[in-house]
Amino acid sequence: MPIRCSLWKPGRLPQGPRRKFGGLVLLTLSRRWQSVCLQTVPGSGAQIIDLMMLVIDVTKGMQTQSAECLVIGQIACQKLVVVLNKVDLLAEGKRQAAIDRMTKKMQKTLENTKFQGAPILPVAAKPGGPEAPDTEAPQGISELIEVLKSQISIPQRDPSGPFLMSVDHCFSIKGQGTVMTGTVLAGSVSLGDSVEIPALKVVRKVKSMQMFHTPVTAAMQGDRLGLCVTQFDPKLLERGLVCAPDTLPTVHAALISVEKIPYFRGPLHTKAKFHITVGHETVMGRLLFFSPAPDHFDREPALDSFDFSQEYLFQEQYLCKDVAPAAAASSQVDGAGPAPEGRHPRQQWALVEFEKPVTCPRLCLVIGSRLDADIHSNSCRLAFHGVLLHGLEDRNYAESFLPALRVYKLKHKQGLVDRVMDDYNVIGRSLFKKETNIQLFVGLEVHLSTGERGVIDSAFGQSGKFKIHIPGGLSPESRKTLAPAIKKRGRAGQGEAAQPEEGPAREPQPVTIRLSFKRYIFDPQKRMVQS
Repeated sequence: MPIRCSLWKPGRLPQGPRRKFGGLVLLTLSRRWQSVCLQTVPGSGAQIIDLMMLVIDVTKGMQTQSAECLVIGQIACQKLVVVLNKVDLLAEGKRQAAIDRMTKKMQKTLENTKFQGAPILPVAAKPGGPEAPDTEAPQGISELIEVLKSQISIPQRDPSGPFLMSVDHCFSIKGQGTVMTGTVLAGSVSLGDSVEIPALKVVRKVKSMQMFHTPVTAAMQGDRLGLCVTQFDPKLLERGLVCAPDTLPTVHAALISVEKIPYFRGPLHTKAKFHITVGHETVMGRLLFFSPAPDHFDREPALDSFDFSQEYLFQEQYLCKDVAPAAAASSQVDGAGPAPEGRHPRQQWALVEFEKPVTCPRLCLVIGSRLDADIHSNSCRLAFHGVLLHGLEDRNYAESFLPALRVYKLKHKQGLVDRVMDDYNVIGRSLFKKETNIQLFVGLEVHLSTGERGVIDSAFGQSGKFKIHIPGGLSPESRKTLAPAIKKRGRAGQGEAAQPEEGPAREPQPVTIRLSFKRYIFDPQKRMVQS
C-alpha cells in the first residue's frame, strides 16, 4: 500500500524534512489516497486520528513539551511511533550505544502508558543541519515510512451525518476563488453543496474540490480536501471549521465530563480558570465541578450523554485519589463531607463558562490547560480532558437553563438545646446567627443527639434562639439528660413557688441539635430541601 507521508511541525505548513523538526505529529489515513496527513488540533480531529508520531531530539531526550505531546497522544489516539531525530549529531564511534541508551529510556517512559512496546526508530531528517547541501540524503526515513505502513490499515469512515471539516489553511487563487484546505471530520460533501463558516455565519456554495491536486466531485470523513468557494475573503479565516449549514452550534457554556490528567500537579478548584481547547479554538473558561450523589459513586459512567433527571453533588474541587472527599466537600465550611473516606466517583462533570462563545460539535474532545505556566518548568501544563456532552447556546443560559441543572450543596448546621419548655417543646440556640431570618427555616426537621426528631416551630426572642416542637415527645431518659434538676411546677400558675426536686443538683449534659438540608445552587429562590 503506497503511503505519501508529510511531516509537518504543528502550526506550520509542510516545508520538507527539517532539522529542527520535533514534537507531536498526529496522522490521519486518507480513505481514498492512502496518504498520511497531519491533524494539528487534537480537539477537533481526535475522532479520526489513526496514529501519532512523537519526534524526540536524541541529544536531549524527553523534554517537558515532549511529555505533554505524549499526554495528548494518550487522550487522542491508540497507536504511536517514536522517532529519535538528529542521530547524525552523535559521535560516530558512540552513536549506536547512545541510540540504544535513549531507546531504553523511551521504552521505560512508555511502560505505564497505552503505548507500551511502540516502535522506536532513529533518523536524521536533515544530516549536517540547515546549512548542509541538499545532496545529503536523510537517514532512516525510508525505514520510518515502512513502519508507518505496517502500523496503519485503511480505516472505516462514516459518510453519514452532517458535514464537518477542520480548516488549517485558507488562501485565494486568482480567477477561481478562495480555497480552504483541511480534513473532513464527519459526514460528506459534494460539488454544489452549500457550506457554512459558522464562526462568521457565512454560507457559500462549493465551486470545486481537490484531493492531493486531483479534482474530485465528493469527499467524506477522513479525507484531506481543498474546497473552493467564491466571494469569500481568505483573510477572515486562517483556520477554523466549515460545516453543513445550521448544524454546528455556538455555545456560551457547556457541560463536560472530566478526567484529571495525573501528571498535572495541584488540585482542580471550582471557579478556577483554565485554557479550554474545544473544537478548533482555545479560550479561557471558568469551571464548576460536580459529581454523583455519594450513593451513586459506583454508577457506570455515561460517556456520551448527560442525565438531567438526576441530582448531582457540588464539589469545591475535582475528587481524585490524592484528595480526600471530605476536603473537597461542598459543605466543608459547615462541617461535613459528602462521601465516606477513601471513596471517589467513577465519573465527574463540570460546567464550563467560556469567556467568549465557541463553535464546536457535541461530543468533541475538551482539553483544559494552564498555558500561562512557565514553558521551561518541569511540570505538565495539561490539567484535564473530557467530552462536551451538552452545549448551552442561549446567551442568557444562567436564567433559562441552569435552574434545571440539579446540582446541590449539602448543608449541615449544629446547635445546642438551651432548655426544656415541656415534654413536647424545647428551646435551641447556637444554630443560627442573631441576624438570621429564622422564619426561612420553620418546618425543617432537626435531630437531637438524644435520638428525638423535631421540627423548627418558630423564633424565640431576638437573640437567634428558636423553638423546636417534638411530635413524639421527650423520652424519660432525655428529660433526665436535659434537666436532672427539673423544678416541680406544683401550683405555680396560682401563685405558689415551684419547689426543687429532692437530691443534689447536677449540671445538665449538653444535647446537640443537627440540621441537614440541600440547597440547589442554581435555584433562584435558594430554597432549602430535605429528603
